[in-house]
Amino acid sequence: MRSSLFRVCLHGAAGRRIAVLVLALASLTAYAGPGRTVLSLDGEWQIAEGSMDKVPAEFAHTVPVPGLVDMARPAFAGVGETNLFREAFWYRRTFTLPGDVPEVATLKVQKAAYGSRVYLNGCDVGENMASFTPADYDAARFLRGNGRTNEILIRVGASRAAVPPTVPAGWDFEKTKYIPGIFDSVELVLSSTPNVVRVQVVPDLDDNSVRIQTVLRNAGAASAGSVKYTIREARSGRVVTTSQSGPLTLAHGAEQTIETKLQVWNCRRWSPEDPFLYELTVDTGADTFTTRFGMRTFRFDPATGRAILNGKPYFMRGSNVTLYRFFEDAERQDRPWREEWVRRLHRKFKEMHWNSLRYCIGFPPEMWYRIADEEGFLIQDEFPLWHLSDSKDVPPAAELAKEYTAWMQERWNHPCVVIWDAQNETKTDETGKAIEAVRGLDLSNRPWDNGWSAAQAPGDSYESHPYLFQNPKFTLAQMAKVSGVPTGNITPDTGHNAIILNEYGWLWLNRDGTPTTLTRQVYHNLLGDSATVEQRREFYARTLAALTEFWRGHRACAGVLHFCGLGYSRPDGQTSDHFTDLEKLTFEPNFERYVKDAFAPVGVMLDFWNAQLVPLQVVQVPVVVINDLDRDWVGRVRFRVLENGKKLSSQSAFCGVLPLGRREFVFVMAAPKPPGHYQLEATLMRHGIPTVRSLRDFDVSGAIAH
Repeated sequence: MRSSLFRVCLHGAAGRRIAVLVLALASLTAYAGPGRTVLSLDGEWQIAEGSMDKVPAEFAHTVPVPGLVDMARPAFAGVGETNLFREAFWYRRTFTLPGDVPEVATLKVQKAAYGSRVYLNGCDVGENMASFTPADYDAARFLRGNGRTNEILIRVGASRAAVPPTVPAGWDFEKTKYIPGIFDSVELVLSSTPNVVRVQVVPDLDDNSVRIQTVLRNAGAASAGSVKYTIREARSGRVVTTSQSGPLTLAHGAEQTIETKLQVWNCRRWSPEDPFLYELTVDTGADTFTTRFGMRTFRFDPATGRAILNGKPYFMRGSNVTLYRFFEDAERQDRPWREEWVRRLHRKFKEMHWNSLRYCIGFPPEMWYRIADEEGFLIQDEFPLWHLSDSKDVPPAAELAKEYTAWMQERWNHPCVVIWDAQNETKTDETGKAIEAVRGLDLSNRPWDNGWSAAQAPGDSYESHPYLFQNPKFTLAQMAKVSGVPTGNITPDTGHNAIILNEYGWLWLNRDGTPTTLTRQVYHNLLGDSATVEQRREFYARTLAALTEFWRGHRACAGVLHFCGLGYSRPDGQTSDHFTDLEKLTFEPNFERYVKDAFAPVGVMLDFWNAQLVPLQVVQVPVVVINDLDRDWVGRVRFRVLENGKKLSSQSAFCGVLPLGRREFVFVMAAPKPPGHYQLEATLMRHGIPTVRSLRDFDVSGAIAH
């Protein structure tokens, strides 16, 4: 079918070549004029199933774009499963252009699994096997203008088997379905020429300026001109600065990179606390390109292992989003593509005191990054590659470098993206080679994370996943012997690297409160099989809060990110999130009550893990207070012993903590005399009002201490 389509395309092109040449000048005049038009092709498409090389005879289903094939109506059987129903799905729609076809027309398919091949008006436009990075297709010579109908077909593979083993296909040990589809936007970008191919904005906070690198291309006759730059405040539209390049000459077919530097007067810096955005417009006279950016710098300090945001140390607190797992969740519906839901999700995360997220083992639709820019999150952006030690399945470095390049070019102006994360939990040399091949493309020099492989530079980070409860016999009492520095921070070739602790716990419960397949033995050992849902949920939340306090309180990690904020829930699943109502975004109440305190910017930890005392035993109880703020914190620390919520004793101490500082207090107490179950409570007080607290349970039994 491909060859016959191609023959039709050549015949049709020959038949209209003279007309195109004759009408070239008139077309440019009739086109919408200097500038850029972006025609969104999102919406309802027709869809059919079939083979890889033959267009289906009938399109009897519809499906939303962006979305996944399991959203088709009527539904297809067995979507996302390995089956013999089909090799591919074919998307179809028609559209019109009101004027003549311009010199430049790029069809952009943001993300399509698994791979995409495009036909336009019967012509084979091209193929891109990448499933998670954008595919750009040169569509100008295939388009019909002046209100005539254009037919577009996009073929996607029905399963991971549609892409060759040398191309990343998103393997995930926890997934059972790999649902195909065009799961991000499709658009047609139209302009005259010279046109802007891409722009990179590089903030310099030392002198409140930006370095702008622009790639231009000329698809027409040799031309001379200049480039105009305008920076505005994104929200208000107020012009901040304008500038114009010197004269430029581009030959036919030439591509040229130019650079300029612009001042950003009265610069306002972007941060999670103040996500202030600017907008840059680059105008060639024939094309305009607009991108948003933030005046933000980010790096890791190799000497301290700290994240440095806008020149100052900054502690990352947050969680993970495993969206590709959520894709197969029974309650997913259209939520990942509904902007109001995605924005509410990020705001819900903000309520947990999170300032950072790892978009884990896969990139969400581009809308998510725009929202993260606006709502204020630091994003560890993780490429969908996870193979543990099975490095033979890792694609070669050359293919990875190609996709890493497309990924970086798409996202490098987003202030939210602060870490390029090459992979998850994989031991391989290929990702390191790919990192070094592309690192220099990012003029902001963001750090890279290389999963379980060697960090590639002193300023890169290293992910650590201390799953202590993976040992089903582990208890919180053993935390007293756990190092506050998690494993994985030292690598033989680079020395000390920043630690991003972005997974810990191993205590997952499904949304209905039942243990997952990975945690059944844990709950059997620690709570017994007769434990209620409420008992399991409280144990999970209390223990996760204690672990969070521990890893934050020891200050060894640049970031502490819990796993996970959004995932999936299914009876045979391994992990899960904490929602009880996905539409309302309601967290399980125990999780929100206890873990929210554990992530507070000014936090407190009872560094006491002894779960068994004897009557009247005198013990010293360390209490650690940390301050993630860039200003002093002043208040009091209250220490109490409780029985069934009733106060048995109380002490307090004045507490002042320097910016980004840590203080330790020691309270001395005697265990209660009557045997029973008790609780320690450390609470931070401001103006006599409790803010956050830390809790530990202990039992009293045995003979009286002497």
